[in-house]
Amino acid sequence: MKRLFIKTVLASLAVAVMGVASAQDIKERTLKFGLNGPEGHPAVVGMKAFAEQVAAKSGGKIKVQLFLNGTLGSDQATLSSIKGGTVEMAVMNSGILASEVKALEVFDFPFLFANEKEADAITDGPIGQKMHAALNDKGIVGLSYWELGFRNITNSKRPLNKVEDIEGLKLRVIPNAINVDWVKALGANPTPLPFPEVYAALEQKAIDGQENPISVIAANKFWEVQKNIALTNHQYNPQSVIFSKKVWDTLSAAERKIIDDAADSAVKAQRQASRAAVAANLELLKKNGMVVTQFSPAEVAKLREKMKPVIDKYSAALGSTVTEVQAELAKLRK
Repeated sequence: MKRLFIKTVLASLAVAVMGVASAQDIKERTLKFGLNGPEGHPAVVGMKAFAEQVAAKSGGKIKVQLFLNGTLGSDQATLSSIKGGTVEMAVMNSGILASEVKALEVFDFPFLFANEKEADAITDGPIGQKMHAALNDKGIVGLSYWELGFRNITNSKRPLNKVEDIEGLKLRVIPNAINVDWVKALGANPTPLPFPEVYAALEQKAIDGQENPISVIAANKFWEVQKNIALTNHQYNPQSVIFSKKVWDTLSAAERKIIDDAADSAVKAQRQASRAAVAANLELLKKNGMVVTQFSPAEVAKLREKMKPVIDKYSAALGSTVTEVQAELAKLRK
């Protein structure tokens, strides 16, 4: 009995010592977390959930300061700051990171995913994890994938009822090659612009339209500068939550675990909120005067056919990545 008591006391002391050591491993610090979107953007729920988790798990020692509306600069500028260690974190479209890891360009392929379940399976599975792991060599730590959603086209010129209606429109696109090419394939004029510049460009009629998920269109009040939205669902965007490797390498194991666990924990809350908001945001767009149209199945088939040469071109460039993704999707669709 006495020996059992001694063992129990020693075990309790060991736990206490480990707790002290762990607490000592967590330093007071503030992490800057950037987003090129406003309050109401699908990522903000995740950012807030992440900040709360980090504060709770670190006993309030690690604080997360949110910077919205591109206040830290464009996605490209923020990416440079993350690599340099002057900004700790950001969340941005995974396809933007193709400038660092080519394989991530697959997330900008039109009509890659049929639904959110397919997207989750790829991002959360070995393929998505391998892509994020490859960012390490570029000075970036990929923490988790959140959701932006399926993209749709808005414009100020006319309702879009058929593919030919897109011809001639000057559309803002995410600044990368595949997005430029698919817009060209539809006979429209692509204009690459950083997201913080989009509203002003629409307001000043420098561009006719843009394409984004419904929640982003609503959060940015694009109804003020756009009359029409076509529910094309032509592209699905996951978003990558990324961290500066330069800063990551200075953190203790305890601090890294807190950040890693909080990013993973925020995934569920962020995706649920993003998906739940779609219907309400569509109603908000209608309420504010936007004309909503949807292509018939025949027009969607025509849209896919026009984009096929672009998909084929970039599939060849990405090689095994596309093969792996398509093989995994084929399993899910059985």
